[in-house]
Amino acid sequence: MLVSAHDLLALGAACCWAVTGLISSAPSKQLGSLAFTRWRMLLVAVMLWPAVLMLGSWRTLEVAHLGALAVSGLVGIFIGDTALFGALNRLGPRRTSVIFATHALFSAVLGALLLGEDMGLQAALGSLLVVGGVMIAVMFGSHKDDDHAWEAVGSQWRSGVALALLAALCQAVGSLIAKPIMAQGVDPVAATTVRVSATCLAQFALLWSGFQAAHAQRAATPAILARIALSGFIGMGVGMSLILLALQHGDVGTVGILSSVTPVMVLPLMWVYFRRAPASGAWAGALLTVAGTSMVLAR
Repeated sequence: MLVSAHDLLALGAACCWAVTGLISSAPSKQLGSLAFTRWRMLLVAVMLWPAVLMLGSWRTLEVAHLGALAVSGLVGIFIGDTALFGALNRLGPRRTSVIFATHALFSAVLGALLLGEDMGLQAALGSLLVVGGVMIAVMFGSHKDDDHAWEAVGSQWRSGVALALLAALCQAVGSLIAKPIMAQGVDPVAATTVRVSATCLAQFALLWSGFQAAHAQRAATPAILARIALSGFIGMGVGMSLILLALQHGDVGTVGILSSVTPVMVLPLMWVYFRRAPASGAWAGALLTVAGTSMVLAR
């Protein structure tokens, strides 16, 4: 079986996002989703711009690229990430992951309708197994007596579900917008920097507009900022750059499917973190996900 490099890049992004989920849960709840995302984008921009300028990767950008990348960032990150962390604060990471996994289906449908992508029967069946496996793993992956933060759920569960679906759709649309630009050979780190910068400006514009929900619920301590910076570096600096690199040659639908296995990758991390093996439902869902991923890779 010959595995494409862009397939591995999408799986690498999923791994980055699995680690990011563990790191981000606490500071997102402490600051609020908008303040958390604002700090995250600012810190990531501070990290990325020096790298882009020193490496000269900004030269791969053209003026015509900037508008589309900015819109991709505003949809996928400004709206999408903010909605995702808002859902996380209401539903908890486990339940949010179930709903956010639908971004794989959104990506596949939008890629087929708007870009004419065709996965083929085997990849399509594998995609269904991946999404089904992820949902089974997360829905039935906890023990009844689990009471840690990953099982926390607020009273605003309806708005949490809506936000998670919005985040999934925005993730797919953001990738769809970026795909034609990345196919022209734009450096993924430079593209990520543009997307992050546009999001950062939008976040501060929202704050300066006086929008009350944009204010932090508490002051950001050095410890919180360090955790946010680590989350941003792994999730945005590395993970999002891997996704954009995968989109240079991979289909939006396939990249979306492979990057949706994040919740299954979280299982071993939770096992190490909480020192307790996931429930049997988690393993059943993980096996389905692995089988589906293998079918997609072998297409």
